[in-house]
Amino acid sequence: MSLKYEGTIRVGGKLFDLSRPVVMGILNVTPDSFYASSREQTSSEIARRAEAIVGEGGSVIDVGGCSTRPGYVAPSADEEMSRLRTGLAAVRRACGDVAVSVDTFRPDVARMCVEEFGACIINDVTEGGRFLPPEDGAGEVPAMFRMAARLKVPYILTSVQPDMPSMLMAFAREVQQLHALGVADVMLDPGFGFGKTLEQNYAVLSELERLQMLRLPVLAGMSRKSMITRVLGTTADEALNGTTALNMIALMKGASLLRVHDVRQAVECVELYMQLKSQTSNLKSQT
Repeated sequence: MSLKYEGTIRVGGKLFDLSRPVVMGILNVTPDSFYASSREQTSSEIARRAEAIVGEGGSVIDVGGCSTRPGYVAPSADEEMSRLRTGLAAVRRACGDVAVSVDTFRPDVARMCVEEFGACIINDVTEGGRFLPPEDGAGEVPAMFRMAARLKVPYILTSVQPDMPSMLMAFAREVQQLHALGVADVMLDPGFGFGKTLEQNYAVLSELERLQMLRLPVLAGMSRKSMITRVLGTTADEALNGTTALNMIALMKGASLLRVHDVRQAVECVELYMQLKSQTSNLKSQT
């Protein structure tokens, strides 16, 4: 079995070849995301951030209008939509047809972003609403799963499970549901920081290659999170070096996408990983 997904995904009518890992740049149009430097409020700030992500080599811009920091209080759906309308309009003006994912757990918000602004990926950090009440979209077949099928866009399925065995079981069931509904492209996010203790985050990272048995792309999102700052005794502002270290580990364990605040550094990490991979392949071919 290959350690890494080597296929393609269709995003916004284009094929992304994931034999080379892709970098997704974070653009938060929120006043309260955990990393203050990632918050962008005005149209000009949002446009500059979008241009920087693309200019530094990011392939996807992940736009979020609702913080998921520990202890967050979600804005109303109307407020989230308002933030995202401002953000997505600015991104489109600045960067044209760049691939955009929308970070939301609300199906109607996702629909607005796809239908009005051409967002082409849904990034749902709740595992289809697994910790939401039924009225907010949870259920045996989550409302967000149905919405992704209706919109015919790729879906990032983020785990809130505490360990790899339960994650694999849940992912297998949920991927089957998504495929049955007609969602063609599913990406798996182990959900670092969601439903896990510090120790559980590192246990999942240590076994990340096990997700390859599901034969789907894996996204790693550890950028400047508390799983870094708590170990190093630093702040999010000081967590770039730790982020880069964990990103390389994730790549070597099969991640196809990196979701990051610091795009240039992640792109450099991918470049070094690809160089190592090339030399490893060359050595194997000589033996």
